[in-house]
Amino acid sequence: MDVTAEGGLIELGDAGARALVHAGARRQPGVDLVLRGLIAHASSVPADDVELVHACSECGARHGRVTVVYPLTASGGPWFADVAIDGDTIVAAAGTRHPLGVAVEPAAIDTGELIDEAAFHPSEREALRSLGDEQGALVRAMLWARKTALLRALGHTDFIEPSRLALSIPGADGGLGRIERSVPEFGSFWRGVVFHDLPVPGPRVASVAVIG
Repeated sequence: MDVTAEGGLIELGDAGARALVHAGARRQPGVDLVLRGLIAHASSVPADDVELVHACSECGARHGRVTVVYPLTASGGPWFADVAIDGDTIVAAAGTRHPLGVAVEPAAIDTGELIDEAAFHPSEREALRSLGDEQGALVRAMLWARKTALLRALGHTDFIEPSRLALSIPGADGGLGRIERSVPEFGSFWRGVVFHDLPVPGPRVASVAVIG
């Protein structure tokens, strides 16, 4: 099964990475199959030879981005890759230059004030209050997808308060999001983070966070 032929390949700007969106298939492939197919397409190795590990290298838990054990890049370095799923939509991303994370999230009309306070910065909540229900649901979901993708790209981290982090507002930033207010734990690397929002069938959104 050539998952790259059945899905949509998307170049992530000049990040040296690609995303693959696989949605609405009558027979849905597994998430690892989609990611292995993307890496195989980019590296010219057989998909069956691509080796993935989901356990965190620091604590062993299944969180954060996927580790690609094989193949290595042409320079002998590791591939950076991740994959996420919601419903019948699978999004994978892989590249050779920067850590990345992927998230796919459903768009809910109302998540509740307590959840919003835990998830979003005051500036983000103010922007959400200015939007109608349908648009607000999409923007809320995209903000959360971006934060989830960033946490997956980071992997093992002590940062656990997403409401301290303020991002640019989806729809107003052209689909290339940035961190507008960071946290001390991130040092200066946050200036190079870019969120690539991807077109996926609704009612859901997807984003790839690239730590440049």
